[in-house]
Amino acid sequence: MGKRILIVKNIAREGPGLLEPVLERHCVAYTVCDISRGETIPDPLACDALVILGGPQSADDDTPAMRMELDMAGRALQAGMPCLGICLGLQVMVKAVGGLVMASPVREIGFFDPEGRPFCMELTGEGKKDPLFRNMPESFRVFQLHGETVDITESMRVLGVGRHCRNQAVRVGPKAYGLQCHFELTAEMLREWSRLDPDLQKIGSKTLMEQFETVREDYTATGISLMTNFLKIAAMA
Repeated sequence: MGKRILIVKNIAREGPGLLEPVLERHCVAYTVCDISRGETIPDPLACDALVILGGPQSADDDTPAMRMELDMAGRALQAGMPCLGICLGLQVMVKAVGGLVMASPVREIGFFDPEGRPFCMELTGEGKKDPLFRNMPESFRVFQLHGETVDITESMRVLGVGRHCRNQAVRVGPKAYGLQCHFELTAEMLREWSRLDPDLQKIGSKTLMEQFETVREDYTATGISLMTNFLKIAAMA
């Protein structure tokens, strides 16, 4: 039987994006669980890898759904499973194994910071050597949509940093990674987010789509490379 990935959605509109065609290209099966629809997360250990996507919740929320998600992430990480967390997914993974979640020094929204400078992630020395970023540039334009960040434990490693919110890419475990930014972004996702997300509504769909088009080719190539590298780490590609 082939390997299978469990994908956990925190809100219906934040799906796997660029990860989905990469999974299909490598014939990797996947199960999607959307906890915003009240679905119960299946046993992560019944799959071979775990992906936790973004959402408007906080990993500090004291709700049954977040307690379930933290327990699930903790079990997967303690078992050494390959894991990838995006935005809220990063924060859930870090908190599940002893880190902290806190307000970001700057709410990072969209493609540009409050001073009008593009959001970028710079790889650290360790990040440049990590297989997650194999054959990738040392600096990336990124799309942001978060108001919280993480304080990591001594066993975790920062692989990518940002100007305002430092911890942009974190190795949480030997094969477990969290990304604060949205490398999975597609034009279709951004169009829907800009219509539904209150912070993005302030920027406007037309502006966001025009900004995305200027970086779309490189952004898509970067996202596909990163997702492919994760599958290789998980021995699925």
